[in-house]
Amino acid sequence: MSLPSLRLGRGAFVALLVMLVGLPAGLDPAKAHPGPDGFADLAARLLPSVVNISTTQTIKSEHSSEQASPDLPQLPPGSPFEEFFKNFFNHNGDHGSQPDTESHRATSLGSGFIVDPAGYIVTNNHVITDADQITVILHDNTNLKATVVGRDTKTDIAVLKVTTKHPLPAVTWGDSEAARVGDWVLAIGNPFGLGGTVTAGILSARQRDINSGPYDDYLQTDASINRGNSGGPMFNMAGQVIGINTAIYSPSGGSIGIGFAIPSSLAKPVVAELIDEPDHTVHRGWLGVRIQEVTGEIAETLGLGKPRGALVASVNDKGPGQAAGLEPGDVILTFDGKPVDEMRELPRLVAETRVDKVVTVTVWRKRHEVTLQVKLGRLQETEQASAEAPAKGKSPKNETQSVTALGLTLSDVTQELKDKFSLADDAKGVVVVGVAKNSGAAEKGLKPGDLIMEAAQEEVQTTAQMTARIAAEKKSGRKSILLLVQRQGDLRFVALRLDQG
Repeated sequence: MSLPSLRLGRGAFVALLVMLVGLPAGLDPAKAHPGPDGFADLAARLLPSVVNISTTQTIKSEHSSEQASPDLPQLPPGSPFEEFFKNFFNHNGDHGSQPDTESHRATSLGSGFIVDPAGYIVTNNHVITDADQITVILHDNTNLKATVVGRDTKTDIAVLKVTTKHPLPAVTWGDSEAARVGDWVLAIGNPFGLGGTVTAGILSARQRDINSGPYDDYLQTDASINRGNSGGPMFNMAGQVIGINTAIYSPSGGSIGIGFAIPSSLAKPVVAELIDEPDHTVHRGWLGVRIQEVTGEIAETLGLGKPRGALVASVNDKGPGQAAGLEPGDVILTFDGKPVDEMRELPRLVAETRVDKVVTVTVWRKRHEVTLQVKLGRLQETEQASAEAPAKGKSPKNETQSVTALGLTLSDVTQELKDKFSLADDAKGVVVVGVAKNSGAAEKGLKPGDLIMEAAQEEVQTTAQMTARIAAEKKSGRKSILLLVQRQGDLRFVALRLDQG
């Protein structure tokens, strides 16, 4: 006897499946958010606020008519066809051998969005770089000449201004910090110069670092972003801008579902300063320290438990950090009430803070937390080379002392080593004169000529002091020792295991 076939609709099948296997642990069906039925209403509301940006640039090139084109056929000298082909390929006419100057106009396309009815428009700085003329094309195909209000190369953001007889439809900023991975997002732009185009996807990841600048903190999306989308907005489902579409990862140049957007939490204050500041520049906070990553070995030597924070490698003379009492070897754990989980988070947190603000900084120093109050300075566009050169004086005559430890051959500072490694006359510390192959020291990049200034956060000036610090760390049960290493004026911390020869 055969059983009758059972046919279920999709909804009934899903209901039956849930009834049989149950929902995943922690998933409440009442809180599940269904996907949107469509984006048409939202797109219709937002499209008028998104603009196309066309730029032109005049490029001049010189060439000599005597120089043959790369495509010129190889002909026997004196051939009747030689002059014919030369004229055909080089277009030299009657110019003889004088250099010709040719000019042509290069055109590029990008996207932008209106943030103020008065005509302020946001885009990427790379969209308008070196442009001689910028034209903004509104949704109704109105062409308007635009001027650059201000630009910030570090975040790749620029603000343009157009003049109209009537207010323009502007968008509002949203909170990118509130956006969650998996949320729906909408991207609108001008891919390949086709005009206003809408694509949808989800927020794929947060806090992406693509090595494009010092404050990388990109949102990642799988919404299609192609050439020409740069500078366009990324919207949440409330129609608020939570990102500026800036870059894609693609071997072919087209979208493969990995696009990146500057988060609104970073972009909004930058745009506000470019518009409001009298000099139309961004004024960033400055802490005045050089930092490095806290590795697992460094965390162990400092008693941190796990890698976190930003390790202060050096402190600028007369900088805000020095005035507040920050020291090399401190690990910055929090800044202005915000946790610093990774080293790369600190520069962005500092830069986003207004100049002259007094902030609370918590540091890990000698196995306990210390709280400092720091009044931030202003970060200059170029590095300040204001540190005074060290005073030169006579160096003491040292007898050569050398030891082998940690995969290193170490020596006291001598005049011979100063001359050999171009060390300063007042150099202090222990000199690395040899590094064992395949050792941990070699893997960490230590080289002959490096100067070890501290061991286990204590100053060392002789090999005897260095040996004593190593012995003390071994006796206390430490697995690694933290060294402060100077190379050509640059300082960094290196943790080396104590169990290597």
